[in-house]
Parts: sequence; structure tokens; C-alpha cells
Amino acid sequence: MTKASDLLVQCLEAEGITCIFGVPGEENADFMLSLQDSSIEFILTRHEQGAAFMAAVHGRLTGKVGVCLGTLGPGATNLLTGVADGNMDRAPMLVITGQGATTRQHKESHQVMNVVDMFRPVTKWSQAILQPSAIPEIIRKAIKLAEAEKPGAVHIELAEDIAGMDVDAEPLKPTTVRRAAPDQKALDQAWQLIAAAKRPLIIAGNGTIRTRVSQALRSFCNVTGIGVLMTFMAKGAVDLDDESCLFTIGLGQRDFPMAVVEDADVIITMGYDMVEYPPENWNSDNDTKIVHIDFIPAEVDADYVPEVEIVGDLAMAISQLEERARHEDVNFDLAGQKKLHATMQEEFVACRNQHGKGPVKPQKAVSDVRDCLGPDDILLCGVGAHKMWVARHYQAHEPGTCIISNGFCSMGMPLPGAIGAALSCPGRKILGLAGDADFLMNVQEMETAFRLGTDITMLIWEDNAYGLIAWKQQQEFGTHTDLSFTNPDWVKLAESFGWAGSRCDHADDLKGHLTKALQHEGPALVVIPIDYSENMKLTERLGRLTARSG
Repeated sequence: MTKASDLLVQCLEAEGITCIFGVPGEENADFMLSLQDSSIEFILTRHEQGAAFMAAVHGRLTGKVGVCLGTLGPGATNLLTGVADGNMDRAPMLVITGQGATTRQHKESHQVMNVVDMFRPVTKWSQAILQPSAIPEIIRKAIKLAEAEKPGAVHIELAEDIAGMDVDAEPLKPTTVRRAAPDQKALDQAWQLIAAAKRPLIIAGNGTIRTRVSQALRSFCNVTGIGVLMTFMAKGAVDLDDESCLFTIGLGQRDFPMAVVEDADVIITMGYDMVEYPPENWNSDNDTKIVHIDFIPAEVDADYVPEVEIVGDLAMAISQLEERARHEDVNFDLAGQKKLHATMQEEFVACRNQHGKGPVKPQKAVSDVRDCLGPDDILLCGVGAHKMWVARHYQAHEPGTCIISNGFCSMGMPLPGAIGAALSCPGRKILGLAGDADFLMNVQEMETAFRLGTDITMLIWEDNAYGLIAWKQQQEFGTHTDLSFTNPDWVKLAESFGWAGSRCDHADDLKGHLTKALQHEGPALVVIPIDYSENMKLTERLGRLTARSG
């Protein structure tokens, strides 16, 4: 016989789980004791939301399930925001919560609430363990669902009395699921549409940053020459130096990429996800022929009615389209796409030479970050005005090297996310970029970073306000409400947590500060005053900001 909590840990070990992030409570006591003798590392965080963000980033970077843990009641509610963010950003993750004994769940009882129902709207599956013998099936199903396309969060609940029960069961053996091959007739129809087009265009979504998919996409572009616009979460699907890279779509309705979208006669969406960038923003007239290629069928939307849907393994579908392309001469007119590539390159270099004192322009800050990070290093960006500038100006060489929260769009991810990234990808430079409001939402995880000795750098853009809300109110009403607040002395804050800290007030010095921080062993913080007067200047140039940014 085995104790139920021991069996649960054995099942997690069988699934290849190596770490769990979280804050335990007394209802998790049996589980925590079972973990002590296991190969799984428990990483104690300072808030359950931080644990959820760490697990989500682990899932996004590795493609393997990230696990977070909380107790019942407030521990479970604290997890919710990070879980919802990971789920809508398509991160495979498993959430484990404790619960009061089944002998008191039927009545008013201390801290007891219906956690399973609470998690259902923000997960793919939420289930209480009602019998210890069901643990192997529940864990196998949970991991399988979390990793299935589109990946997401699953939740299981373990009551304290069930955790201590004896059970006679063993873990189920994990199996590899092979995705279905795409339909050949659909591929033929899709290629006929593409081959007959004059100005085809690819919009690549979050699904294309899977390693095999990115490789297939790059090869397809090399053969056909068709350009690729990437959503915020698809950065790096095509290398920024590739001529087919048309950079990012999703910021402003009249940003430069909209010209090639409107000019396209066929748009091929690959791994496209409406939670990032709704079709009403790029196909409101519903007059563009769309070829939908994804692991799952297209969502039903009046502004997104594909001519052809290719459903199945995305990498295989792209490769088989490439095979058709190799056997047919096509005559595409891609001059507009080449012009866009050149135009955006000019945008990226425009503010590199800012000099002197005073607030740093966002474009300059993003450019310096790009220069200080290598092709495989990882940037994590939170939510706020800084996200808009990173989305537009920071481009990536490789998939999974720019992590942006763009589904649920919760603030507070960069600091705990950077910790998760450092633990998941040792040896790579990790830089989290956050606004001052964004950073302070999970500031307590500075202690976690120091305690674990994680080698991360945080860059804070300081404007002493909720800058993105002010930006949107200003463009909508010509004014904005009072959104200002005060900040701590950042350098003293860093030092109090054992971090290296510096303040950079001169644009000329930013690269030096970043280089020093990135070379520092352990956590380091750099803060800059940011010139958000550039926000409305961008609006005046491009039109109203339309990104779904929280």
C-alpha cells in the first residue's frame, strides 16, 4: 500500500516533472512531505501569483508542463490571475491546490470554497481527486490535456484527508501522442489559392514558435519568398534578419504593416490565435481570402471565414505546402512587402543615437536592450506602455526568446517570469522589462530571486504613472484622469533585497548599465526614466492604438 500523496508525487515523477513552484499550507502537508523524498524540487515563492507566472513561463519556454501549488481558499484565489494568464498565453501548466477534508466540505467551514468550479473558466480542465485510486488516471489526463494543442492550464484539487489515505495503485506510463496528418485535398485547395495569388501574405501566430513549426515556416518562406507578419507572441518564428520577416502586427490599426495586409489577395494564417489580435482589426470588410493552417479548426468569427482550413500537425502542413511550391513556378508581386521590410528597418534605427540627459526614449531603450542580448538570450516583457514599444521595436532571432503576455494580458509577469526562465534555461542571459507599476505588482519575488541566486536582470521604465491607461485615455478623450503614483528609491530597494542596483539618467549610459547588470552574477536591477511623450507622437503618426493590451 502507498499513501495517496506519495502516489501523486510518483505520478508527477513519471511524467518528467522536475520542479514545482508555490506556497504550501497545512492542507498540503502530506504532499509536501512526500516531495521531500522525491526527485522533484520544490521552489518556495513569496506569493502564489508569482508561482503561477513562473510555472507558465517554464511551460512556454520548454513546451513541458510547468507546475504550481497553493493551498485552499486564499492560496487558491491568489493563483488565479497567473493561471488565467498562462492559460490564455497557451502555456502548458498544472495547478495543484489543497482543500479541507471531505468530512467538512458539505457545510460552512473555515476557508472552504468551491475551488474546482472557480478554476473552470481559466483552465482546460478542473477536477478534484475524489478517490486515491483515481490519482494515476487524473494526473495522466491532466498532463495530456495541458500539452495538447492549444496548450493551457489544468487544475487538480487534493483534499487533506484523501492525501493521507492508503492506496494500492501505480503511475500510468506516459505515451507520446502523434498529431493527425493534414488532409491532402485541403492542402491541394490551399496551394491552388496561394499559387493563383499575386500578393500572398502570412500572418504567423503563437502556434508557429514551436521549434519544428518555426523551422518549417522558415523553409517555406525561403522557397516561396512570401513575407511573414508575426503577432506579439510569435516573435522569432522568422529570424529578424530574414528578408521574409515583416516584423510585428497588432499594435496600431494604421501601423505600416497594415498596408501589406490590405494589399494582400490571400492571407495564410499559421498558428493564428484570436486572443492576440482579433480579425476585425485586419479584415473588418471580410473581403480577403484566408487559408487557415493550425493544429485545430478555426474559431467562428464573422470577420474570419477561411476559404480553406488545414487542420493537423502544423509543421507537417507547412512542409507539404512547400513540396507543392517546389514543383510549380509562381509569379508573386512582393514589392510592397520588401518596401515594408525596409521601412521598418529605418524605424528601428531612427532613435539609436539619442544622446544627453533626461528621460530615455522608448525606441532607444528597446534598441539598447536588443544590442545587449544575444540571439538565444531571453527577454520577458510585461503589460503597459512598455509592452507596446517592445512589441513594435524589439525583434527576435529565435522562437521563444521574447516572452510577452498577450492573451490574458496580466501585469506582474516579468519578475517571476524571469526567475522561471532562468531556472528553465540555465546559461542564457535573462532580462525582464517592466514598467514601474508592472514591477511592483510582484516585487516580493525579489527575495525569491536572491535566495535562489538566479542570474537575472530587471530593467524598469519609470514614469510614475499607469502610462498605458493614460495613453489610451489621451487618444480617446484628449485628456486623462489622475493616474500618477510615487515610487521607492529603486537602488536602495535593490540593495535591501541583496540585488545589484543602478539608476541610469543618461541615454548615453544605458548600454553600459545593462552590460554591467547582465554580467553580474545574481539578480540585478536597472531603472531608467522613460520619455512617454513619445506615445502620443506615435499615435499622431500612425493613428489610434488598437492593441488588446489590458
